[in-house]
Formats: sequence, structure tokens, C-alpha cells
Amino acid sequence: MNTDKVIFAVAVVVVVLAIVILVRAVRIVQQGFVGVVTRLGQFRTIKEPGLTFIVPFIESMRIVDVRETPRTGDRQQVITRDNVAVIVNATIFSQVVDVRLALFTNSDYLVSTDNLARTSVRAVFGSITLDEAFSQRERIGTLLQTQMEEATDKWGVRINRVEVLEITPPEQILQAMALQKQADQEKRARILESEGNQQSAVNVADGARQAAIKEAEGASQSAILRAEGLRQATILEAQGRAEAVALVYAAIKAQTPDPTLVAILQLDTLAKFAESPNAKLIIPAESSALLGAAQAIKSVMEAVPGN
Repeated sequence: MNTDKVIFAVAVVVVVLAIVILVRAVRIVQQGFVGVVTRLGQFRTIKEPGLTFIVPFIESMRIVDVRETPRTGDRQQVITRDNVAVIVNATIFSQVVDVRLALFTNSDYLVSTDNLARTSVRAVFGSITLDEAFSQRERIGTLLQTQMEEATDKWGVRINRVEVLEITPPEQILQAMALQKQADQEKRARILESEGNQQSAVNVADGARQAAIKEAEGASQSAILRAEGLRQATILEAQGRAEAVALVYAAIKAQTPDPTLVAILQLDTLAKFAESPNAKLIIPAESSALLGAAQAIKSVMEAVPGN
């Protein structure tokens, strides 16, 4: 009976020991992590994600996160190159690229990275002015990344990027900046208003100039048209007179005029002069011709029956 109990106890111990050994031998590494295996305190190998085994009680495995990790530092006060105290906060995006260096060259690479970030922020902001800090955030991030990589490369840690989250100057500086911004906006508004007035004046002057040009062109065209019309009228009047004279001349010539007919025409012309409203009457000096013409008319009238 006692023998059975002893055997049972030994079996239980063996089973428990087997379970313990199995539990300590089997490891599961998650994706994004690696397992660093040490044997009796010395580096042995690196296990990739998945199911893996180690020698119980002789080997041990430490899980290391190899993903990119953002770490936001504490808000800290720094002094810029122009002696302005500002509150700064930045986020460091780091990643372990050499697990062996990260574990065995630095006691705690995470704490070391945070402390390095704080000192780098103070150094970089101390080399720039306040205006540069507000206008060159990307450049500041690049400077921080470059300065930190000089130390983190030795720890197997890579700094992927640095983003400056906060830059807060003192209250009086904020008020001064607000006043400066307001003054700049007012100045810009006055400049825009002046440019608008200037452009409006230019447009009005240009419109007046165009109107004057159009008016002058219209007046010139009108004068040209009037002159052309007058010229045409004069030509037509002259042509009419010429044709009338030619017709009269042809008619007279066709009748073979004699002195009697010429005299009659002269008297008809004098009669028309007399009927005009003129105060003076001009009589030709050829009196003998007029007398002869009158005598000829008298003879003709006497020759007419009934006179």
C-alpha cells in the first residue's frame, strides 16, 4: 500500500515537472515583436514571430517591440537664441532596428531616448530665434532628428521623425504678437484700399479717354460725311447749272439768234433785276446797244397787226 502511494506521488511529480518544463519551453512571439534568447546570461539568438521553443531553466527569452513607437515627451521650458522662454512639447517616432544593441549596449533604451529628446529640444531651440521657431517647425524637426540619431544609432534605435506639437511663448509675448498681427492686417487693408482706389481712378480715366476718343472719332466722321455731302451737292448743282446753260445755249443757237432776239433777252434780264428787292439797279454802259435794241423792239411791235 505504501509502495502504491509512493509510485503515485512520483508520477504526480513527474507529470507536474513535465508540465512545468513544457510551459517554460514553449513560447509564442506576436507579430511586430521579436524574442531575444539568452543562455546562462549570454546572447544566444533572436526568435522571429510565431511558435518557438527554448531550453527550460537554461535559456530565457525577452520580448522586444520592433514597431515604430511614438513617444510624446513632457512639456518643458526652453530659452531661444533671442532670450525668450517658451514652453515646448514634441513627439519622437522611434523604432528598434538592432535588438542586440538595444538590449546589451544600453540599460534602458526607452528612458535614454526620452532623456536625449529633452536635451536635444533645449539645444535646438537655443540656436534659433522665436520667429524662426514659429515659422520653421519642419526644419526644427529635422534638426532634432539629426542630432538624436548621432546617439541612438549606437543603441540600435532609429529616429524616424520628430514632430513639434507645442510652442507656447509667455503671455506678454502673445499679446505683442497679437498687436503686431493686427497692425499688419490694418496695414494690408489700407494698402489694398489704396490700390483699389488707384485702380478705380485708372479705370475712370481710361473710360473718359476712350469716350473722348470715340466722341472725336464720331465728330470727325460726321464732319467728313457733311463735307462729302456738301461736295456732292455742289457738284450736282454745278452739273445742273452746266446742263441748264447748255440747254439754253443749244436752244438759242438752234433759233439762229439775231440782234433783235439778243436785245429782247437783255431787256428780260433787266426786268428781272428790277423786280428784285435790291436798292440799286446796275444798267450796262452800252447805251447805244440798248437803244438799238429798243428801236428794234419798237419796229417789231409796230409790224404786229392790231398795234
